[in-house]
Amino acid sequence: MVLALTEADLALAHGDVPVGAVVLCEGKVVARRHNEREQLQDPTAHAEVLALRDAAQALGTWRLDHCTLVVTLEPCPMCAGALLASRVARLVFGAPDPKAGACGSLYNLCADPRMNHEVPIHRGIMQAEATDRLVAFFAQRRTNSAGLEPA
Repeated sequence: MVLALTEADLALAHGDVPVGAVVLCEGKVVARRHNEREQLQDPTAHAEVLALRDAAQALGTWRLDHCTLVVTLEPCPMCAGALLASRVARLVFGAPDPKAGACGSLYNLCADPRMNHEVPIHRGIMQAEATDRLVAFFAQRRTNSAGLEPA
């Protein structure tokens, strides 16, 4: 999770929500990315999707059934779908997302027996650190949109 938090910090450089993701396969990091929606002007450029793409390319297969995705924020429906499509073996996340979380908060796509794959989920890993980054980012954004100078 420390690597995912480091990735999340990199998103701040280009104004993206600080979310970072790391893909581990057999104990080795094969991909690490952060949100790049603002930088790429791509609505699908979430940290999870980018990291899964990089991992598939690095491993030469779209089947990531021996990999773990570690992400700082609970995946949204799009990213949860990508986890299912890639057959990821395990999901580890930090902060829950009560507004868009699709892995236990709002929906639970990864544990829906009607889907073609289920992903074991480990929640709340370094939750405070992940949440603090998000809270600070959105507080800063609200301050800037109100025309106030940051503190």
